[in-house]
Amino acid sequence: MNRGILYGVGVGPGDPELLTLKARRILTEADVIAVPDKGAGEKTALGIVGAYIQGKPLHSCAAPMIRDQAELDRVRDRTAAELCALLDQGKTVAFITLGDPSVYSTYMYIHRRVLAAGYEARVIPGVPSFCAAAAALGDGLCDGSDRLLIVPASHRDVSDCLEVDANLVFMKAGREIGALRATLADRGLLEGASMVENCGMETERVCPRFADAPEDSGYFSLVVVKRHGT
Repeated sequence: MNRGILYGVGVGPGDPELLTLKARRILTEADVIAVPDKGAGEKTALGIVGAYIQGKPLHSCAAPMIRDQAELDRVRDRTAAELCALLDQGKTVAFITLGDPSVYSTYMYIHRRVLAAGYEARVIPGVPSFCAAAAALGDGLCDGSDRLLIVPASHRDVSDCLEVDANLVFMKAGREIGALRATLADRGLLEGASMVENCGMETERVCPRFADAPEDSGYFSLVVVKRHGT
């Protein structure tokens, strides 16, 4: 039997209507849907695609939120091996991932391993959260010769990024909201900052002024900083 193909499918930030036509087709045609599982019972990506995968078998893929690199490598190796076994059965597998697979996505770690093992894997782009957030704010991310810097806010100190002459997007800023707001205020950048929490989801909150954003903002909080106004 011919081997199947692994697809990494970007499902957008939260609104099912932001799924691309290609993503919908791949999900409809796939034999198995691979679902990242952070271990907390929350499967946001699965909720987005529910209407297109009814009745299809699901394969849970561990995606723990840890920073132990050795353990992450073991988990990703195991997931890749499980998916390769499905491909050996001739199954087409769609691995769903929030936003776009190329932007801080769990999927790409699996994609590289599957390719290295000699299997076919393809990436289906999705709407990135920061583009959807800009739309929710009714503003652009960059104009003319503006540069744009994308920063994972929760990983480490971000003060070096503020030295770059660029508009900034801080992704997954929830746990760092207070510290980030204080840092932007110290640098005189707070007035040009906005926030969108849970973009595209039912719990979306849009804060045109980051200074007024609530302290209890969740994990999927995204902050946009415009250096030169809107």
